[in-house]
Amino acid sequence: MLPAELVSTLNKTLTPDRFYTDPVDCYTYAYDNSRKVFPPQAVVFPLTADEVQTIVSLCNQYKIPLIPRGRGTGTSGGSLPEQGGIALSLERMLNIISVDVANRVIVTEPGVLNQTVQDTIKPHGFFWPPDPSSAMYCSIGGNIATSAGGPHAVKYGTTRDHVLGLKAVTGAGEVIKTGCYTTKGVVGYDLTRLLIGSEGTLAVITEATLKLTALPSAVAGITAHFRDLKGCVSAITQIMSLPQLPSALEFLDSGSLNLIRNRYPDMLPRSANAMLMIEVDGTESEIAKTIAVILTACKTDSLIQANQAENIAALWKARKALSPLLREIAPKKINEDVVVPVSSLPEFLNELTRLSSQYQIANVNFGHAGNGNIHVNLLINPDDTDEATRAEQCLDKIFDLAIRLNGTLSGEHGIGSEKRAFINKEIDQPTLALMKNIKLLFDPNNILNPGKIFP
Repeated sequence: MLPAELVSTLNKTLTPDRFYTDPVDCYTYAYDNSRKVFPPQAVVFPLTADEVQTIVSLCNQYKIPLIPRGRGTGTSGGSLPEQGGIALSLERMLNIISVDVANRVIVTEPGVLNQTVQDTIKPHGFFWPPDPSSAMYCSIGGNIATSAGGPHAVKYGTTRDHVLGLKAVTGAGEVIKTGCYTTKGVVGYDLTRLLIGSEGTLAVITEATLKLTALPSAVAGITAHFRDLKGCVSAITQIMSLPQLPSALEFLDSGSLNLIRNRYPDMLPRSANAMLMIEVDGTESEIAKTIAVILTACKTDSLIQANQAENIAALWKARKALSPLLREIAPKKINEDVVVPVSSLPEFLNELTRLSSQYQIANVNFGHAGNGNIHVNLLINPDDTDEATRAEQCLDKIFDLAIRLNGTLSGEHGIGSEKRAFINKEIDQPTLALMKNIKLLFDPNNILNPGKIFP
């Protein structure tokens, strides 16, 4: 139970439609896309930075866990109220504070959707490069919390590369401003990049100054189909060694292609067991040159066909449909987003095939091959305890493999609660201790998203 004094103060601070305590109302905020459920004791909906500061300060006073969240689209359990407490939903902080075309900047509150930002700035000839598959539904605050990426990160980078500054409330209830309004600035420590990817464990973002990028004058797509995985991966490494960088380079294995065939029977060659979806952008002349060299790079022994795509939108629709389609194979997926150097992809994917066979776990892989960021999906029946155990053992070996190949456990989903048990594989004890000390500086009472990231 929450302290009566805290409940009374929140009732005076927030209107009833912005302070939930009924378990039925709170249940919506008990889960994210990890599909695990941890009900909060209450949910609050601030509208201003001052209200966020008041709520954080109250939770500090009463030592109550406070779990910031956007739209709950994350897959790593980062917004789960595992220890109860209060869910701090930022979904109603929806103001776009300014659009500054001359300086290529947009300033927004954290609840603004990624797609809303794109729609707002497109008429001015700009876009914001982070484009996770949930862009229609995910918030800017959530993108910042996990340093979200997406297909176009291969050319444009992830969220960390496109945020100039932040305003936030620390776990101690202090309002801070990080970064600056300009693209150059080296005054003090780079706290902006520290907060990006911190998953709500250090501070609550209340305002973000985002750097915009000019829309390319033209965009084109290429599809390349291969008889086997080896030839496809060889093409990836050849493409990424070219001076002309694609704006997106997506890989789909045979399991992914079979899912697409079930939904779109005539889209793919029957003999294809691997596929690349490639996008290029720039001027018309740049695109023509880039397409030519990429088509040449695709000519491995197992290439079936490589062509310029007629309908880019249909291509991305099929790609984004993959994740939901996985549930047609098994009721549960263990969805990981490991990253390895592009040159290590052949060894990684071959070893991944061996591991899934060894542990007898259905496995479908796709993802952002240009970054070496593969979405590994282990498909299981959670009611089969033996299969679930084998899947966990297989996952442990996959993480070991990624680290051995000089990779990382997460490229864009974050650690949250799903991967915290494995973080020691990547981060040594002195570094982990330093991170925990930083957490205590920002959040001395450990109220912000407690238990996340660290094992």
